[in-house]
Amino acid sequence: MDVSLQNDSLFHDSPLVRPWRTAAIVAGAVAAVELLLLVIVGGALIAKPSTSTGVRSAARAHATSAAQRAVVGRTLPVAASAAHLARGEVSVLVLNGNGRHGAAASTAARVSHHGYRIRGVANASSSDFTRTLVMYRRGFEAEGRRLAHDLGIHIVGPLDGIRASQLHGAQAVVVVGA
Repeated sequence: MDVSLQNDSLFHDSPLVRPWRTAAIVAGAVAAVELLLLVIVGGALIAKPSTSTGVRSAARAHATSAAQRAVVGRTLPVAASAAHLARGEVSVLVLNGNGRHGAAASTAARVSHHGYRIRGVANASSSDFTRTLVMYRRGFEAEGRRLAHDLGIHIVGPLDGIRASQLHGAQAVVVVGA
């Protein structure tokens, strides 16, 4: 036993071991400091993501301003100027934007009841419209607003997502929402 203790104490007290032990302790301390810095930076990024927050707030501001414009549009008079065409001269395309069977056909019957000509009834490109809206071709804003007023629709705007060539000659489009 005495020999093993002597060998062990010789190994730890050897001048070759001391610099390596010091280097290992310093490297461990540096690694601990780096780990601490990574935890702090990672926590800060998780707690407050700067880029995505800015994008989200800009999107919210845009959506809020669009919603405010829609609300303002409801309180203003629907017809900004007098329509140039009589109701019987205005062609309307009715699109089903809610996916319910027969929704566009029943809306087309209401449109026709008010004296407008039905140019066609079809499905919209998507069936996730939550609100019914009226869109009009360039130069037919007054007719589009009058159509919206006749049907009690509050969202009115120029063509968006539909090209004039897809209207088959219609001046206005009614997209039926939920």
